[in-house]
Parts: sequence; C-alpha cells; structure tokens
Amino acid sequence: MIRNSFISSDPSDPGPTTQAPSDPENAVLDRVPNPHVDTDYVTRFVYPEFTSLCPVTGQPDFAHTVIDYVPDQWLVEAKSLKLFLTSFRNRGAFHENCTVAIARRLVDRLAPRWLRIGGYWYPRGGIPIDVFWQSGEPLKGVWIPDQGVPSYRGRG
Repeated sequence: MIRNSFISSDPSDPGPTTQAPSDPENAVLDRVPNPHVDTDYVTRFVYPEFTSLCPVTGQPDFAHTVIDYVPDQWLVEAKSLKLFLTSFRNRGAFHENCTVAIARRLVDRLAPRWLRIGGYWYPRGGIPIDVFWQSGEPLKGVWIPDQGVPSYRGRG
C-alpha cells in the first residue's frame, strides 16, 4: 500500500491508502485533456528511484529515469504515472526492456507529438547501462533541455 499524505487531527489515523499495481500490465495510466493543445511545450518527469528486478538473479536494479514529452490531446496524470513506474519493482526485466516498455506504453496511451526517455541505470557487475529511446525527430522550435544526467563515472 502507498499512503497518501494528508493532514489529520488524529495522530492514530493512517489516512487513505492507494494500492500499487502488482505488475505494469495491470497498472492504469490515466490521462487528462491538455488545456494548451494549441501550444508545443515539453513536460518532464524525473524518477530518480526507479527499481526493477534482474530477470537472471532476482536482485534489484536501480535507475534514474527521465521522461520528456510534447503532449498533443492528452497529458498523463502524475499519480497514475508514479504508480505505473512503481509497478516495475516486482518485475524481472532487462534494463532495455523496462526503459522501452515505459516509453511505448506512454506513446500508446497519450499519442504525444514527441516523447523521449533516458534510463540511467546504476552499475551491476561493474557495468552501468544507459538506455535511450525517442518516438521520432524532436519538434522544430520546441526547447528540449538536456536531461542533465551525467554518464556514470564511479570514483574516477
């Protein structure tokens, strides 16, 4: 269960909870209408604590994930995105599969004008793996900032 934060006068009240999906396929990605459909702009989500499981060892894998997209008719609702990303915690999948699956699911649900994802995975076995995907060429005239995540350097 994920606890929603709220202010309660009763300190023993745990507050409302939200059930995290057990698997990405069961996660619902809610969308809401884009109030600025006539404007090209970038929305960025940064998820610095993405986790999944190694499909070979069952050990946890960790990534800093950055998603940029130019919406068309729809925006992704942030809480549903957070729950979708959280649902990977118990899933065994390679880094490439997680990263590309997230992007494709968002593209299928939102039909954005453009989307890119950077999965900056922390080293396991001494090898960091970074995975990048985008839906096509960036739109002309849209400011798309660098994702700002440096390549892994360790202690060097």
